[in-house]
Amino acid sequence: MCGRFTLRTPEGRKVDRINWADFQDLVPRYNIAPTQDVLSVVEREGHREPTFLQWGLIPFWSKDAKGYINARVETIEQKTTFKESFQKRRCLIFADGFYEWERMGKISQPYYFHMKDEAPFAFAGIWDRWQHDGRSITSCSIITTTANELLATIHNRMPAILGSESYNLWLNEESRATDLKDLLVPFPANLMASHAVGYEVNSTKVDDERLLRPVNPNIGVTLSLF
Repeated sequence: MCGRFTLRTPEGRKVDRINWADFQDLVPRYNIAPTQDVLSVVEREGHREPTFLQWGLIPFWSKDAKGYINARVETIEQKTTFKESFQKRRCLIFADGFYEWERMGKISQPYYFHMKDEAPFAFAGIWDRWQHDGRSITSCSIITTTANELLATIHNRMPAILGSESYNLWLNEESRATDLKDLLVPFPANLMASHAVGYEVNSTKVDDERLLRPVNPNIGVTLSLF
């Protein structure tokens, strides 16, 4: 699954036909968590627009505001929670790294994953709008797929990452499901890197660059690599 991620370099977004004029004052984020707003791009009737979506998709038909942060590619066309959003409401969710935890006995060691060149990227996402008793929430979920060789050392799942050449196909409302699912595969491990980080990332109250400092796994001691 994907439960936390970063967007340290918001200026790195590149999507065709997007006006980012209203999104120039974004601050670096080091610990984006569920229920928080995430920077996204959606397409409505052929028009692409940047927006903030609440992380944790709430289906439009739900009676309560329970959200789902991840959607498995293997069942996305079968589960009522995600099926219609996958067909009609897809989005890009911007990031430049994410955290995953390795279960080690009674503790879980967090690791940080990112591109070797530190470039930003986009998760494949779906979104929906929930309205109830005068409340309206537009929310999203990150699609997950099987882990690549790098992730598989600590977890069997990873977020589906899209290359920039796939953005048009993913956002296009007319794209076929078979073509879309071909995009939702493990991202090449040779383009990624990772290192263990401290347990401070477990707290949503901590959101600064210290979270990315390498540590010695199992000990949590910061290494002097930065």
